[in-house]
Amino acid sequence: MADQKKNRANGEGTVFQRKDGRWEAAAFVLASDGTRQRLHVYGKTRNEAMDKLTAAKAASNRGVPVVHAQGTVGNWITYWLDTVAVHLLRETTHVRYAAVARLYIIPGLGTKKLSKLTAKDIRTWLDGLRTRCQCCARRIDHQRHEEQQRCCAAGRCCRRQLSALTLTYIHTVLKTALEHAVQEEEVPRNAARNVRLGTPRPRRVEPLTVDEARQLLDTTRNHPLFPVVHLALHTGLRRGELLALTWEDVDLNAGTAVIRRSLQRTSENGLVVFPTKTHASERRIALPTACVHDLREHRARQRAEHGAAGLGWNPRGYIFTAPSSALPVEPSTLNRRFATMLHQAGVRRIRFHDLRHSTATLLLDQGVELVVIKELLGHAHIGVTATVYAHVRLRIQRDAIDLLGHALRTPETEPADRGDDDDPPTSGILVPTN
Repeated sequence: MADQKKNRANGEGTVFQRKDGRWEAAAFVLASDGTRQRLHVYGKTRNEAMDKLTAAKAASNRGVPVVHAQGTVGNWITYWLDTVAVHLLRETTHVRYAAVARLYIIPGLGTKKLSKLTAKDIRTWLDGLRTRCQCCARRIDHQRHEEQQRCCAAGRCCRRQLSALTLTYIHTVLKTALEHAVQEEEVPRNAARNVRLGTPRPRRVEPLTVDEARQLLDTTRNHPLFPVVHLALHTGLRRGELLALTWEDVDLNAGTAVIRRSLQRTSENGLVVFPTKTHASERRIALPTACVHDLREHRARQRAEHGAAGLGWNPRGYIFTAPSSALPVEPSTLNRRFATMLHQAGVRRIRFHDLRHSTATLLLDQGVELVVIKELLGHAHIGVTATVYAHVRLRIQRDAIDLLGHALRTPETEPADRGDDDDPPTSGILVPTN
């Protein structure tokens, strides 16, 4: 033991094997509050524990605070977002996670010690979010000019409570951050996993009816963005997938398109082309004949516009571009102009993304099988398709129930004029699976 102490350099820290078989290493490092605190790390072997401690000390020597279980939940969430999640999440997803941390997690749980966070703490905090008016909690009304105040500051609470979907999303962000703390062996278990919120009801979708969809297409045929809406309604492509399409992605002779990218605007890098949302979203789809015809005409117009603007024609360029430009259409611009198209057509206002829901609903109404709709929409699992559109399948359910009722009818209730030559009733019950 004396030799070990003599060979260990000053400031190297200590390392020993615990009773549970794991190795523990400890040393003083720079904490988030500017002080030096003793950090304990663990590993299955001595080398693993020492490697973790060496990495932490190296960061501390560079002036980077080391976040650990002795710190607060707020410090850990900030560390996780800045050093881990930023490399694992899409930029748009990272922005949403950061907003959830800033608005809800840090104000509610930020001062609690990470090592002492319990499921009861999380459940109590979520119950408070569920029942408290967020306008009051975040003092939104107090930040308005006095003449614009209409809620808490004026003594009239608007009861602006969070939806079940938002609460589930907040819980997911916290659970994901704590899961990384478990992976780094900062805490032994993820307290958020022991909190159950139940399954929230999916957001109510009001897709276009057949008549509304036909009216929209018939009255906006001359609009510059008609090809986008036409293609969206016939294929169910996401907005980003549509705007990321290039002429190289479509084969108008074969009537197909390859979906492999998505266009989004980010706060830091502007318009960015990402891979598709999931691996299943990368797919090849068939294009309806009417859409192929529209795309041929659109390509001819675009080529003429580029020539008039002095732009060389680029066969690999974006299909849907800003007027006399090679740049793709802005997602926000598409949303605004789509609202104008709805007003022009006299159709109730919906989101552009609701065209995707409309496609799936109309296909379901036509009796198309769920597996075909899943492949067209690019869902990862057929269960996603079935869950999202279960509430708009009333007609199909009614047909199935009527079929069952017909099969269960007794002979006394059969029509009196049924002849002997009629086919006998079937012995099985055929229930549509779509």
